[in-house]
Amino acid sequence: MGSRPSQFKILAVLAACAGALIACAVLFPGFGTPLQAAATSQATIKIDYPLNGSVFPPEITPPTFLWRDPSPSALRWVIQVSFMETKEPIRIDAPGKTMQQGEIDSNAGPSLALTPEQASTHTWKPDAETWENIKRLSAKSTANIAIMGFGNDGSELPVSIGKVSISTSADTVGAPIFYRDVPLLLPPPGEKGPVAPLPRSAIPLIKWQIRDIAQPRSHLVMTNLPTCANCHSFSRDGKTFGLDLDGPRNDKGLYALVPVSKQMTIRNSNVIHWSSFGLNQEAGAADPAVKRFGFMSQVSPDGRYVVTSIGPPNNSNRHQKEEPGFASGILDRLYSTNYRSIEFSQVFYPTRGILAWYDSKEGKMHALPGADDPQYVHTSAFWSPDGKYLIFSRALARDPYPAGVPKPEYANDPNETQIQYDLYKIPFNEGRGGKAVPVEGASGNGMSNNFPKVSPDGKWIVWVQNKNGLLMRPDSKLYIVPFGGGKARLMSCNLAPMNSWHSWSPNGHWLAFSSKARGPYTRLMVTHIDADGNDTPAVIVDDTTAANRAINIPEFVNLPPGTSIDRIDPQATEFYRLFDEAYTQIQNNQFPQAIETLQKAIATNPDDSLSHYVLAAALSANDQEKDALLEYRQAVGLTPTNPIFLDHLAVSLALNGDPDGAIEQLQKAIAVDSGSAEYRFNLAYVLESRGDFAGAISPLEEAVALSKSKDWRCLAELAKVYDKTGRAADAIPLARQALNLAVEQDNQQVAKILQDDLDHYERDVSGTKSN
Repeated sequence: MGSRPSQFKILAVLAACAGALIACAVLFPGFGTPLQAAATSQATIKIDYPLNGSVFPPEITPPTFLWRDPSPSALRWVIQVSFMETKEPIRIDAPGKTMQQGEIDSNAGPSLALTPEQASTHTWKPDAETWENIKRLSAKSTANIAIMGFGNDGSELPVSIGKVSISTSADTVGAPIFYRDVPLLLPPPGEKGPVAPLPRSAIPLIKWQIRDIAQPRSHLVMTNLPTCANCHSFSRDGKTFGLDLDGPRNDKGLYALVPVSKQMTIRNSNVIHWSSFGLNQEAGAADPAVKRFGFMSQVSPDGRYVVTSIGPPNNSNRHQKEEPGFASGILDRLYSTNYRSIEFSQVFYPTRGILAWYDSKEGKMHALPGADDPQYVHTSAFWSPDGKYLIFSRALARDPYPAGVPKPEYANDPNETQIQYDLYKIPFNEGRGGKAVPVEGASGNGMSNNFPKVSPDGKWIVWVQNKNGLLMRPDSKLYIVPFGGGKARLMSCNLAPMNSWHSWSPNGHWLAFSSKARGPYTRLMVTHIDADGNDTPAVIVDDTTAANRAINIPEFVNLPPGTSIDRIDPQATEFYRLFDEAYTQIQNNQFPQAIETLQKAIATNPDDSLSHYVLAAALSANDQEKDALLEYRQAVGLTPTNPIFLDHLAVSLALNGDPDGAIEQLQKAIAVDSGSAEYRFNLAYVLESRGDFAGAISPLEEAVALSKSKDWRCLAELAKVYDKTGRAADAIPLARQALNLAVEQDNQQVAKILQDDLDHYERDVSGTKSN
């Protein structure tokens, strides 16, 4: 036996060990023999999911636990879940299968191989009964989870261990989540232009799904659209659904406003055309040459109003004569480019625009006073839950594509057009607006602040902050600030990279959002937010889509318990499909086929004036001018103030032997669009056709002035009329100008004709008229 001092030392060591075991028992009740190995002999397991401190919704389905074990000796694992209020822990043997690629959508392009880190990740998914027990017990006290690795040597001592604590909230999510499910096929090369996040062939692959997180899978409600549909929103009462919708020829000026029901249909009557409105006017009263597209439109809490961002009135693109209704108004107010990278394949954000609101009861659209200054860009406005305020992003307006700037090659490339938005708050005042004021904590911070969502109780604003632009940027992070402004806080739920597309649950306890933390394909997450605005680490909603598809625009829908949306029938988009098919046929000079396709399109939407106009053009090109005249009349009857329609009706009337009718329609076109040289030129031509050369002088002189003497046709025609009315001397300088323009344009055939005309006028002046 040893000496008494040695015995005292041994007793002291034993006491210390006992104290350590007691401490472990307190932290992990049920702590037993396997955990009693010396800490120095155990490797530390890295638990990647769930994160420490995660709070799960009480109705969520079992998650998949993920961990990486650095010990080469670990061949099997034990999951031990302990609770303060129970003596016996839940203990499960887990084979620890390595992570595998999830379900792949073969139509959505190639899948990405697992990274080495992912390939070394072990997984465990509790069965439904075990998970229900964990949730039930962790609602009362924290669940302390230990993942222990063991070898095959029969030892009860773990070779590795990792620990994490989770809990279950008493607050249910209480509502389904509606979201857009997209394949991340690379878009066309990065040219500036319309927002085109996918190749056109991939658009029908987009899905819209709805998820009750108490269910293991999502429910498909809409897919196979021939045209792209973008940002959606629901009214706070859950009764109205809004959707930015692309029309024919990538027309982004459409918006669907549809009552919510179990079986929904988007009919042509549900679709609003922003271009059909003059500001503060009813549909059909707009300047038809102004083309508008809405950006991130949002339905008001009561479903009556829609707020959107449109181009300022003096900055809107005008229709091209060849393609009325197709000019998008995008290039002058939206920065957009594509990258050859699946991680961040596109960027888009407005650089000009004002806020406008639509009243579904009155059928009118108005600019919002206080958010209509063209010196600024106003965008991405969201409603307060009572509908009294709008929170939006504002910055100094600028050219989206400054001259001389190299094309950017990747997301957050310094060559992207730089814009940093501040958050502003403005009263809606039933459309009267008011003074917009910056939100303290979300403005003037040198960053771009965007996509502000107000909590259902009106206490908090959660928004995205990043270096440049908005939303889906590599550095996008979620912040929270009091509604009245104050100190901003970085939220705990943020993962890297990218956090955005967030939505509050109707009860205000949960926030859904998208993140690329699990790879380039965005995944759906939720986080719990308490009354003081404190949030918890992100919880993943599993099995929302295939492994090679992405989730965006998750939006809670305030539906009664046990109800959902079963199907949305995009009936209106069949018209868009037929229209685009016909337009392609016209481009390929397949006029008989185009006529047949357009007749089918019109049968689905007989009140669409543009389709009647295009059908008339196809009939005219197919030498069916009498039939064309009928369709031009239909187009003008449906949209009587469209000057392009009036102009083409006039030409058709003239070709059908009715010059008086043609003159009447051209005078109407000029009255609508007083700045057009084309309509005056056509008016003069019709007047000449009936021998009224003197009457043709005035409209031609106006056409020359409006074209700033840069149109050889106007110059040559005015010279001709001057000569016919005995003013050959006045014709000569005009004919020379026309000839010089044709030579500059290298139009040799026209130049020869104009040279002959000039020679003729000079002979007339010299008194040697030719026979």
